[in-house]
Formats: sequence, structure tokens, C-alpha cells
Amino acid sequence: MEEHVKGNGVPCLTMGDREQEEKILQPVAHTLQIPGKQHLVKLASAYNYWLKVPADKLTVVKDIEHAFHYSLLLIDDIEDNSVLRRGIPVAHSIYGVPSTTNASIYLMLKGVKRALSLNHPDAIALCIEQLLDMYYGQGLEIYWRENNTCPSFEEYKQLIQRKLASLLFRVRLMQLVSDNKTDFTKLNRIMQLYWQIRDDYCNLCMQQYTNERGYCDDISEGKFSFPIIHAILNNPDDQQVINILRKQTQDVKLKKHCMTLLEKFGSFSFTRHTLEELDAEARAEIAKHGGNPVLENVLNEMLDWKKNRDDKNPEQ
Repeated sequence: MEEHVKGNGVPCLTMGDREQEEKILQPVAHTLQIPGKQHLVKLASAYNYWLKVPADKLTVVKDIEHAFHYSLLLIDDIEDNSVLRRGIPVAHSIYGVPSTTNASIYLMLKGVKRALSLNHPDAIALCIEQLLDMYYGQGLEIYWRENNTCPSFEEYKQLIQRKLASLLFRVRLMQLVSDNKTDFTKLNRIMQLYWQIRDDYCNLCMQQYTNERGYCDDISEGKFSFPIIHAILNNPDDQQVINILRKQTQDVKLKKHCMTLLEKFGSFSFTRHTLEELDAEARAEIAKHGGNPVLENVLNEMLDWKKNRDDKNPEQ
């Protein structure tokens, strides 16, 4: 995206009144400075080992995806009442909800407009489908949280396919301008599930996430993450976990108690086993497509959940 970064680091896709546009997009510029491993972005980029998309078209695809991604991050932080993103105050805490919301919508529309540069009749339709999937998934997750309704594992998986449609979206967008029309749907779905379940696990069990987002941020958010769902569904007579989740508490002692319950109910063990299975499934599927050392390297990076477990009981 470097070729399209102007001034304060905001992706400027048209010249326009750059000075005024940069004022509008200050919340985006703030979010762009937040460091991250960007595993999801790396995953999508790794597919070009197979697709061989020309550099100019690949830049356009990246611009579109980045616009949609950062647009959603801004809204996601507002909807989740987040305080930090990777250790840095969220954009709306600095620029306010109105400016941040407007910046998000503006950036999203710039991403749609950028799709015209692909010169393909299906590009805009794919963008609209992607945005609908993203906000459908986001809305359903909010509904579960606000109504304290625990989904089934099947509902959770369906949510992930919609909420993390960005991986499938980039591949489909790349294939519009690639000669390789291989169906990667199965691999995409495995990777989407693996990425989200890993993120759910790390939010509760890795010190790095504690440093960046606060201790067990998903519990404070009231989020029905993978380990939480397992604990609730497999212990229907014990209402402690779902009641703690309802409170959306910042109380460290209460969150520690919830973590003890998750360990007791075998939810972390079940999650680790699921991650190991998904990692193996992903590698087997990659092999079926002839191998991809770039994608395999990303999977290796994502194994950090095995090495960096938190003790789940930090000092107060």
C-alpha cells in the first residue's frame, strides 16, 4: 500500500483536497500507527504464491482490503466500548464517536470506489457482498452479547464465515485478475476458523494480549468466544460463566474466577485441541494444492499460542 500512502500515512486513493481529507481521516491515521502481526493480512497475501496476480492489480486489491479492514476496526472499537487496541488508546477515545464513525464510512466508500481500478464487471458486486458479510457477522455478535444469548458451535462457525469473509474476499478479488481459478473455499474456511479461535484463546491466555488490551478483555466485553461457548454449553446447570459475562465486568477478581471455571470445565484444553486439529487440516489442504511455503510460514508464526501461555492469574 506504500505507493498510495500520502501525508500522514492515510491511504489517499484520489487527489481531491488532500489537506481537508487528512483532517477527516485523522482517526484512520491514528489506527494505522498501531502495530500488529497482521496474520490475517499475511494469510491472504500468501495466496499470491499460487495466483500470481500482477503487481499493479495486487496493489489495488490490497488497498481495497485495507480500506475495509480499517473501516471495520474503527466501528468495532466503538461497538465494543474498547479502551485500547494493542496498547494504544482507540481512535474514538481521542477524536470522538462522530468523527470516528464518519471516517470509517468515508474510508469504506473509498475502498468501494477503488475497486473500479480493477476494470472488472464483478469487482463492485464482490465489494458489496464483502461489506454485507462483515456487518452481518458484526451485528449477530452484538446481538448475542447484548441479549446474553449463547450461540451453538454451529452458529459460531457460521458467524466466523461471515465476519471473517475478508480472507475469502481477497482471494476471490485476486482471482478476478488471475488465470488461476482454483476453488480455495475449503482452505479459506479452515483458516478463518483457525484465526478466530486462536484469537479467542489468546485474548484470555496470552500475556501479550493482556498487555495490549487489558486482562481478559473478551470477558469485559461480554463476548461469546470459543472457550466461553464450550464452558456454557457443556455445563448447562452452572450459570456462573454466563452471569459473569452478562456483567461485562472490569473486576479482575471476578474475571480470574471465570478463568478458573474455564480451566475446570476443560474449555481451554478443548480449545487447544481444536487449534491443533485446524492447524493440521490447514497444512493437509495446502499440500493438496501443491504446497505453499509462504502460507506455511504464516501458520508457523501463528503457533505462538503454544509457546506464550499466560498464567491467567496476573498480579493485581
